Amino acid sequence: MVNSSRRNVLRTLAAAPVVAAVGAIPGFARAAAPEFSFKFGHNQPTNHPLHIRAQEAADRVFKESNGRLEVKIFPNGQMGGDNDMLSQVRSGGIEMYTPASLGLSTLVPVAAINAIGFAFADYNQVWAAMDGKVGAHVRAQLEKAGLYALEKVWDNGFRHITTSSKPINSVADMSGLKIRVPVSPLPVSMFKGLGAAPGSLQFAELYTALQTKVYDAQENPLSIIQIAKMYEVQKYCSLTNHMWDGWWMIINGRAWKGLPPDLQKILSTAFNDAVVKERADVRALNDSTMADLKAKGMVFNSPSPESFRAALKKSGFYEEWRKKFGEEAWGYLEQSVGKLS
Repeated sequence: MVNSSRRNVLRTLAAAPVVAAVGAIPGFARAAAPEFSFKFGHNQPTNHPLHIRAQEAADRVFKESNGRLEVKIFPNGQMGGDNDMLSQVRSGGIEMYTPASLGLSTLVPVAAINAIGFAFADYNQVWAAMDGKVGAHVRAQLEKAGLYALEKVWDNGFRHITTSSKPINSVADMSGLKIRVPVSPLPVSMFKGLGAAPGSLQFAELYTALQTKVYDAQENPLSIIQIAKMYEVQKYCSLTNHMWDGWWMIINGRAWKGLPPDLQKILSTAFNDAVVKERADVRALNDSTMADLKAKGMVFNSPSPESFRAALKKSGFYEEWRKKFGEEAWGYLEQSVGKLS
């Protein structure tokens, strides 16, 4: 039933019309080549909700612009790795790209503010911040870097901790835990503040490192835990919700400014609407993914965030990153989630 449920969700999404932006849309005749052609690169597979909903948006843009604007989508890292695509969208090699916030923070540091440990209690707080003042602040900083960011951020999900030996019930269980984290300063700082022994490692090397006990634990969204078959080398999954991450839809600034206002509106409306649908898709997939992982033998628990937040506050983590992100950005975050530091 679990696998069937997940397949049904994906099948429903995949059943939506997927028409190449450069091709013909049924019932729509195009007399001339598009005035504007945008290349959009991302690193998700074609069955991921991000790609499916983005393709729907591209088709909508083409139709509503009467063929004046096409968006060609290149999924699954076809345009290169994350750093490659970030460089290309800055230079204009591609016009659109969806980087994760931690990757984008290499260019605009405040883009990582949504990854502050145990900041968000639930999705209501996430969207209040990201669709509100926090998101607006980050977009303003991206604009200074020559990039235009659309108003809605795609959902990549909350991250959770998996371990091979014991569940994580409180911060006391983090003491000395050898845990792999992404190659980024913020998660390293966070897990040190929790008393763990974090180490950065490229994702491609993670499964083997867990299998050979180089690391006892790792952390990722449920979908990644499933796709990477972490259940084969990890027994416990603690639903810590310790970090939320998403993908920004960024556009080369010169390309965006070169679009007439009516095409800017068509593109932004279509993709912002697609993001809202993708968020619902990811929530549905997360529910079926958890059930699937349970069926494969993973044991789940839901620890309270209080002891973790107290440890991060005592260690100076929140104060450190408040100074790094600045009072304005931090103030906007706390308006959505409450006092952290």
